[in-house]
Amino acid sequence: MTEAIYLEVSEKTEAAKKAGRRVSVSGMLKFLGVSRSGYLAWLHHVPSDTEKRRKAVKAKIQDIYDDSKQNYGAPKITVELRKTGEVISERTVGTYMRQMGIRAQWSKPWTITTKDSDFSTELQNILDEQFNPDRPNAVWCSDITYIWTIDGFVYLTSVMDLFSRKIIAWTLSETLEVSYVIDTINKAKARRNIDQPLIIHSDYAEEKTMPKNLITSCILIIRIQFFGIVFRVSQARRLLSLYQRSSTAFRHRQLWEQTC
Repeated sequence: MTEAIYLEVSEKTEAAKKAGRRVSVSGMLKFLGVSRSGYLAWLHHVPSDTEKRRKAVKAKIQDIYDDSKQNYGAPKITVELRKTGEVISERTVGTYMRQMGIRAQWSKPWTITTKDSDFSTELQNILDEQFNPDRPNAVWCSDITYIWTIDGFVYLTSVMDLFSRKIIAWTLSETLEVSYVIDTINKAKARRNIDQPLIIHSDYAEEKTMPKNLITSCILIIRIQFFGIVFRVSQARRLLSLYQRSSTAFRHRQLWEQTC
């Protein structure tokens, strides 16, 4: 890690010189918690053959890591290095990665949040697995997905017409609150000028108060169904595939401009 800091300071200093700006190297080193003497010793050190090879291997590790969208850890990077002819152990790769300050991005296992014994027992499957309505505005589906950004997670609430598979309305928020769901449905109602009852099919993964609030607020939407805990895999995959595709770029940690 210290070597990575030295390298960063060196690159920043060189860039500042090229731009004609003055920088305080001592100030940077003090702020980063490393000694000036150690930095100068590193700066003027003549690397040995072993150190040159280590540097070259680390450069390859960084390239493989970046190409994988920061998803590869030591095991997969070791495999890729060996394909290029490098003779190296997984343990050594792991050591180098720690020194470089990089590691695989860990995905948190999905936690079931849709079970609610008090409310779910009252639900009825009024859609009956019919996911291809014969007219617009007969069946809408709604979902919330979380998206990673550089400043933290945001939540995308959207409503889709199952007839056209078109997103009618969406809202991006920093918190999970019922009001954002209601706002999104109200946007969809306004855009479609809804004056007939329809079905909204959604994974019930919100606060326990959401169904009551939605029923109170969405007057024109007579039949509202939150049917999550008895979803079959095929049902869930069908309804949520669009949302999963939309957030793939974020799961690869591409930085999108925040709009919320």
